[in-house]
Amino acid sequence: MWIADHWTEYQVLDTSLGEKLENWGGYLLIRPDPQVIWESRRNLRGWSSPNARYHRSSRGGGEWEFIDLPETWDIHYTLGQDTEVSSSDTEARTITFHLKPFAFKHTGVFPEQAVNWDWSYSLIRERIEHTGKPVRVLNLFAYTGGATLAAAAAGAEVTHVDASKGMVAWAKENAVSSGLGDAPIRWLVDDCRKFVEREIRRGNTYDAVIMDPPSYGRGPKGEIWKIEESIYPFIELCTGILSDSPLFVLVNSYTTGLQAGVLTYMLDLAVSRRFGGHAESGEIGLPVGCTSFVLPAGASGRWTRQILN
Repeated sequence: MWIADHWTEYQVLDTSLGEKLENWGGYLLIRPDPQVIWESRRNLRGWSSPNARYHRSSRGGGEWEFIDLPETWDIHYTLGQDTEVSSSDTEARTITFHLKPFAFKHTGVFPEQAVNWDWSYSLIRERIEHTGKPVRVLNLFAYTGGATLAAAAAGAEVTHVDASKGMVAWAKENAVSSGLGDAPIRWLVDDCRKFVEREIRRGNTYDAVIMDPPSYGRGPKGEIWKIEESIYPFIELCTGILSDSPLFVLVNSYTTGLQAGVLTYMLDLAVSRRFGGHAESGEIGLPVGCTSFVLPAGASGRWTRQILN
């Protein structure tokens, strides 16, 4: 399992009976988590006095109960903490996220993805230092831009694509707050499949592709996206926009029915067969502060290729 254990301003404090108690930059939130099927003693004070709590509805969805929480606040994450860097470099690699509670329990950040931010950040930096050439990254279903910020902070040229205008605006705000407002990031509100198809026709290519697709969704003309049926053809499609010397492909999944090993097989069939390289996959998780547990939080598939001159 790949564990996001370098956060200083976020932590899962405890888990019990379908819920997790989290510290988000000094604010305590209780949110539902379907993986938590056990019961703990709930000894931590935050269980009885959170700043906010999301209540699931038996009819689906739910709503927030706000007790003492600002409308928005920030947390920060420092990239590449597994490597030795100068203090000035560390400061330059700290990215900032604006948080706010919104639909279906979310806050604007999936903190478990930090393991993938660090991974992609290191690969991009290594490629640029090794070749001196720019790295072009395409981030699909890009949400509020965590992967975009990591890639841009590493020195990449990034194309950020999401179908939600609000999410793209939010990601832009995060970039400005992270000191990346002038970074070479192209912000696009678009359907991801249609964008990739157009880029193939245009002959545009990328050295790395990141995708974080939803389990289920609808396109602008009612097209249905169901990850079990759509993800492999989409990965195959994306091989058509990879450069002659691609660096990596990263696929995330939060669908419980899609096992981590399946991501490896898909990447091997679609990407390794064409470009060589190596595919692997694993669960990603978050340490739980008051126990030795790691809370599973989805899976990621990673394909990489040896850096070429």
